[in-house]
Amino acid sequence: MTLLDDPRAGELEGLAITASGIDRSGPTLVPVERYISPEWMALENERLWPKVWQIACSVDHVAEPGDFYEYRAGWLSILIVRGDDGELRAFQNACRHRGNAICQGTGSGLTELRCPYHRWAWTTEGRLREVPSRKGFGKLDNDEYGLYPALVDTWGPLVFVNLDTNAMPLMEWLEGIPDDVSWCPIDDYRCQHQIVSPMPANWKVVAEGFSETYHIQGIHRDMLGHIDDVDAPQKLWHRHGVSYQNYGVPSPRLGRNVPDETVWDTWMTCMGERLGLGAGAPMPEIPAGTTVQDAIARGIKAHFAEQGVDLSMHDNVRTTAMSQYNLFPNATVLCMPDMISVLSSRPGLTPDDCQFVMMTMKRVAPGTPRSEPITAEVPEDTSFGFVMNQDVGIMKTAQRGLHQPGLKHLALSAEECRVINLHRNLDEWVGGVRS
Repeated sequence: MTLLDDPRAGELEGLAITASGIDRSGPTLVPVERYISPEWMALENERLWPKVWQIACSVDHVAEPGDFYEYRAGWLSILIVRGDDGELRAFQNACRHRGNAICQGTGSGLTELRCPYHRWAWTTEGRLREVPSRKGFGKLDNDEYGLYPALVDTWGPLVFVNLDTNAMPLMEWLEGIPDDVSWCPIDDYRCQHQIVSPMPANWKVVAEGFSETYHIQGIHRDMLGHIDDVDAPQKLWHRHGVSYQNYGVPSPRLGRNVPDETVWDTWMTCMGERLGLGAGAPMPEIPAGTTVQDAIARGIKAHFAEQGVDLSMHDNVRTTAMSQYNLFPNATVLCMPDMISVLSSRPGLTPDDCQFVMMTMKRVAPGTPRSEPITAEVPEDTSFGFVMNQDVGIMKTAQRGLHQPGLKHLALSAEECRVINLHRNLDEWVGGVRS
């Protein structure tokens, strides 16, 4: 039975699901054409990307008047600008003369939006202000030839865009996520880095890699010492989902009596920077009646206290835990008391390529001024760190398998409910031919 035919496809909404799953008569099947078919990609380009809210950048990218950021998704290009009046605006990045892109990349200090081709210019509010050799065009109304607007809004430090000017408001789009993460003062986070890298895979391959913990026992075996990947509850709204992951404890897959040293050493290898330490840092003494998770939490709190950040309101479980939010269609927001990571995939120009985007945010002391993040486009062979390199490795090998002629469907378990939910929503937005 394919996902398109499955009458139970909506049954997962609102359920709490762990690795033990729920009783189902068989796996959910997803047609492989969704990852490799130019026809399916054409439908996504028509019905999905011009109509959904997408994370474009951070507020730190466009914090001051004259700051701008270009967001690309396939052929789409959206220009985000902080106007002279301090307002954040977005426009389709196309000159009204011959269609050339007006700005590329990210930058600051703009006082106008001027096309480099023939030097037509607009105000930062999008109104046409100058046309060289204007007489040759006859009557040309400045209001009629303004830039085409797009929607832009923010949630905490994140900037979202939507080309559909009639779309629902962002806060409605986000459903219950803002309330669910209310424990986290997201306005106290600042973007440190945003890295964009080409990937030889469909955008869904990348997005789905951050939508389940089932793969941890496969490619992240070094993490089993410090994460419970089996009993991680999941929750679904209609469009989005979340996984609540307990860190600083060993996986049940390792059995009983896992040494504290295993928990500590694997944490240091994978996440030691959260304590300001590196791999191989010696484990501190664990006082009687406490756990290695408590020691890790104390280390995180002490490290950030040195930077003026108070994490004392969080208990030790919360301090070490992660809430992993999957935002339809293409973003994962990892929320921790000390940092937020945003992992997203932007569609490419073919079904077999996309861009992988990693944005890192750090919690700072209240009132810390904003600064320009390090933003870079990097080659495919860039190192992203110990754990992320393992994820990227799979991104690079998955697409070839999807093209093998015998593979018609992917088979998903209830544990992969957030992946199923992605495809359930693709059914609603994209539709398509049944397989």
